[in-house]
Amino acid sequence: MLLGVSSRRRFVGGFLFVVAVVLLFLWTQVSASAMTTFHEKVIRPATDAVKDKLPDSLVEHTDGNDEEKKRPHPHYKPTPTYTPPPVRDPFPMLAATPTPPPVPAWNRPRDNLHTEYGLTVAPPLLIGFTRSWPILLQAVVSYITAGWPPAQIYVVENTGVQQANARGQLTLQNPFFLNHTALQQLGVNIIQTPVLLTFAQLQNFYLSLTYARNWPYYFWSHMDVLTLSYEEGLAGVTPRYDEPGYKTVYELCCTALQEALLSGERWGLRFFAYDHLALVNPAAYEDVGGWDTLIPYYLTDCDMHTRLLMANWSAGDRRAGIVTDVNTVLEDLAVLYRLDDAGAPDFVDPNPPVPEKKEDDNTKKTKAKRRWEVGQRGQHSSGPQKRQDGDAAAAAAPPAAPLRLRDVSDRMFHYKHGERGRNTWQAGQKGGFGEKFYYPAQGIAEGIDIITEAGREVYRRKWGHRDCDLIDAAGLQLWDQWMVEKDWEK
Repeated sequence: MLLGVSSRRRFVGGFLFVVAVVLLFLWTQVSASAMTTFHEKVIRPATDAVKDKLPDSLVEHTDGNDEEKKRPHPHYKPTPTYTPPPVRDPFPMLAATPTPPPVPAWNRPRDNLHTEYGLTVAPPLLIGFTRSWPILLQAVVSYITAGWPPAQIYVVENTGVQQANARGQLTLQNPFFLNHTALQQLGVNIIQTPVLLTFAQLQNFYLSLTYARNWPYYFWSHMDVLTLSYEEGLAGVTPRYDEPGYKTVYELCCTALQEALLSGERWGLRFFAYDHLALVNPAAYEDVGGWDTLIPYYLTDCDMHTRLLMANWSAGDRRAGIVTDVNTVLEDLAVLYRLDDAGAPDFVDPNPPVPEKKEDDNTKKTKAKRRWEVGQRGQHSSGPQKRQDGDAAAAAAPPAAPLRLRDVSDRMFHYKHGERGRNTWQAGQKGGFGEKFYYPAQGIAEGIDIITEAGREVYRRKWGHRDCDLIDAAGLQLWDQWMVEKDWEK
């Protein structure tokens, strides 16, 4: 009985406790609601009335800006004090007419010219493009007017903007702008990469094209070049443009390809002005595993070319034309067609330097002397392919147009290899904001610089050596890669 009474008491006590908690909760909610109502109905109107009678200097304003002040704010970089002028179209005639002018008669390729050299497949020329349309257009037009058949030129659009260029959705000031219509007018082919590729990845993409298109060989060129045939003639290579036996850059490349195929050697590469223009044997690339995509930009060529040599594939130098490394653009590409009204050739910088401040007389004299010295060098050389004054072909005065073009290409070469660096042309276009796949130009440049340096470190760790000379200077063999210690820390 006592146990039963005790249990009932505990039950009643617990029940009363729960009831008390519920009542307390309800009272609290009612009180809170009542207090809120009292504040809204009485306190706030009274406070506002008092504030209205006080001067603004004594009133503390509280609004949405307080929340904004509490939020973190980014620290922006200083706004550039100089912006280069907009790039211009270097070939306005092409935009104004449905077809380009005719190629100079002496450089016009004969139909099926490659078959005259025993080549069963017309050799393709691949030119990769990522940014700077004026520079690319100059390269394409110079190859065409120097004698390369347009149908055998393939511009590889490596921009990452998907179909934006094909649809005409980008404008000239966008770094990734590529004018498909203009290229089609010129008669060249366009191949698009599925995404933006690094240099090494792009080279492997070229290799993949050989499988898809059954190309047993191919040429490829950098886009920042100006190419001319040896129209003045070059002793031991070709007579002048107006003499029997004259060969254009295309014919000399076909000659080099024919010689490689008939040589019976394990040929991998043929260089024309290093790899500004190069001939590739895809079988050699496949044999060494293609380009190392972990080394995306600089030093990746050292890695690839050295691995070819280590695997006993040859790489030789040949002469085919004046292939000049440039970072500037001819004022009007019509001069390459030798039109009478095209005027004297000159060039413009698509990314000119910051205008200089006023200089004292001594500085002006020093710079004037430097410009004179560069001009003197340009009178006696042709950029990376220098003529010798004693050449028999130089005895006769060359025609005016080829001479002027050679001289301006000389000046363009020396301008690029001056004080500012080689790749200033890549940052000339700053626009495109709001367009499809827009990416800030500065971000493109800085991002590539970062992964370029990362690639250099991969190369250093892969070979234990910092420079290109892996064989003679480091004594390395093909499968020493990733197996050796750093040789500069001994």
